[in-house]
Amino acid sequence: MGVKQFFTSLKNAKRGLVFVYKNEQNFRIQIFVSIFVLISLFIFSVKRTEVVVILLLITLVLILEILNSAVEKFTDIVKPRLHEQVKIVKDILASMVLFSAVSSGIIGLIIFIPYILDAFENYLDTFIN
Repeated sequence: MGVKQFFTSLKNAKRGLVFVYKNEQNFRIQIFVSIFVLISLFIFSVKRTEVVVILLLITLVLILEILNSAVEKFTDIVKPRLHEQVKIVKDILASMVLFSAVSSGIIGLIIFIPYILDAFENYLDTFIN
């Protein structure tokens, strides 16, 4: 692949990402939550290994949402011919994204709760002492 092809690929990928951002409300919500979580990583000085886990989970959820959006757009093309099967495929994709988001949220809570409790304890100590 030449340099020109590489930059064309980047341009196409950016166009796809912008399309998903503009047209998919769930993706925008997930981006907002991701930014909040990333800021929280710095506020609580989370351990490096936990940061890696959080980054992988954010990446997983966003990639699955993009995949879901792509397959939904494709299935909309064939929908008149395969109505019931298309509905099943869309439901399965939606459940995939939901499962990954909920699982990521649970793992995130497992990681963040000790930091939040520690910060709350330190906050209370400043008033007691």
